[in-house]
Amino acid sequence: QVQLVESGGAVVPPGGSLRLSCAASGFTLDDYVVGWFRQAPGQEREGLSCIGAGGTTTFYNKAIKGRFTISSNNAKNTVYLQLNNLKPEDTAVYHCAATRTPSTYALCTTEYKSLEEWGQGTLVTVSS
Repeated sequence: QVQLVESGGAVVPPGGSLRLSCAASGFTLDDYVVGWFRQAPGQEREGLSCIGAGGTTTFYNKAIKGRFTISSNNAKNTVYLQLNNLKPEDTAVYHCAATRTPSTYALCTTEYKSLEEWGQGTLVTVSS
């Protein structure tokens, strides 16, 4: 069964850090472009960061660049998103997705809007 499972969300105070995990089963993540996305209550889903097949290229949304870092561990078939200096406006459900598109930019800015199936995601709450 092909599946992506997100984990690592928690309640953290402003300025805190978290590492989110996106674990794949049933396929090899290294063959895909993988992205992290989030959806805050009442808002549209937005693309945050994407990593290319083989982990050689990355894309970051300007809104989070410098605070979030995407990485991959092929041995664990997992892609991570390190969240630093968290702000209350980072509160959202975070999702990952994987496609065979050749472009990290395309997945993170437009193509994700066409994806029909999303997992449960992992909730990040930034609050004092």
